[in-house]
Amino acid sequence: MTTVSSDKILEIIPELFEVDFKGNMKLFNKLEKFLVFDEGFIYYANPDSLQLKYTYKKHADFEPDSIYNIGNELKRFIFSSDGKITNEEEKLIKLLGLDRLGQKSFLISKISIRSTVFGIIVLADKRPDLYKSKDLNALSAASSILSYVLKDMELSNVFKIQLQALKDGIIEKNKAYKTIKEQNEKILEADKVKNEFLANVSHELRTPLNSILGFSDILSTQLYGNLNSKQEEYINDIKVSATHLLGMINEILDMSKIEANAMKIVKSAFWISRAVDEVSNILHPLAQKKNITLVKHMPVDFEVFADYQKIQQILYNLVSNAIKYSPENNDVEISIDADEDKFTIAVHDNGIGIDKKYHGKIFAKFVQLDSAYTKKESSTGLGLTITKELVELHGGKISVISEVNNGSTFVVEIPF
Repeated sequence: MTTVSSDKILEIIPELFEVDFKGNMKLFNKLEKFLVFDEGFIYYANPDSLQLKYTYKKHADFEPDSIYNIGNELKRFIFSSDGKITNEEEKLIKLLGLDRLGQKSFLISKISIRSTVFGIIVLADKRPDLYKSKDLNALSAASSILSYVLKDMELSNVFKIQLQALKDGIIEKNKAYKTIKEQNEKILEADKVKNEFLANVSHELRTPLNSILGFSDILSTQLYGNLNSKQEEYINDIKVSATHLLGMINEILDMSKIEANAMKIVKSAFWISRAVDEVSNILHPLAQKKNITLVKHMPVDFEVFADYQKIQQILYNLVSNAIKYSPENNDVEISIDADEDKFTIAVHDNGIGIDKKYHGKIFAKFVQLDSAYTKKESSTGLGLTITKELVELHGGKISVISEVNNGSTFVVEIPF
């Protein structure tokens, strides 16, 4: 009997990220969609023991937080093995008392983050010789996702315990401070792991998106055959959507670098017109879709000494925002100027504008102003935050001039 459907595994992966641990342990309900089992258990691994945390069914003799001491032989399996298909005769099954349930087949997978094992998942069924290698592979794939969910859930429990302890006056003040400090260290470490994971995922997503953009550019040149008007329209839509999605992924990746203090600048000499022209070309399809004209004001071209990619990104963020929040059939103006000490980039739009009371908030992380128009636009809320960080890395500053319904002008000043 086969228990795994690859299609079901792919369908269930997004749901695994949304698992919550209230009430009836929805985790096991999700696993049931592509694996067959009667019983399920989750144990957390300590240096010398396993601690029962969750069970799929209620058993009087399987209390949560029960401790099971493990010897060296089992330590080697738990902390080094990827998983196992076994039966009721195995030492680990007997140690955990699972042989008393009358189950015949067991599937064991480790819960780990970056090769550090912190627990195991055990599934059991009454039928003998039920599980195959593909069942183990499926559970291992699910475990790699659930590892992060379980870690987040544990941190949530830590917060609840701290709050309750402080409310009830159970912990003395000094002891409470010590406990919170210890837990904050764990939270920071968990946050670091999540940022690294997010950065890795974002990096992996960029590769296929760049391919989509590249091939759509080739198709739009009609080098390999003529396109009708509808095909040209669809290819342009692909380019616009892929450019937008790539921008959002880049923002997430950049924010994780900034938070990890890993964002560096590499300066070189370049002509400012080069950066302006490249950004204009990249954003042309997005502007064209709304019939927006990009107007460049640059009295004279000049050479700057800065990080080319970061300056290009500053321009991209400001100009794409201006296009996004401008009505159709309008202009977005890019003005470049310089004096003896600094050069200035100003991006002006005739869009919805920003109330003065929000001018100090728009550069904070995840801030999106609430209006009927902005709700139509998808955004991470990180663009202006990243832009401000990149400007300040160059020793510069950014400001905004705006009123509601009178457009906005973002001004960047960077010293030579």
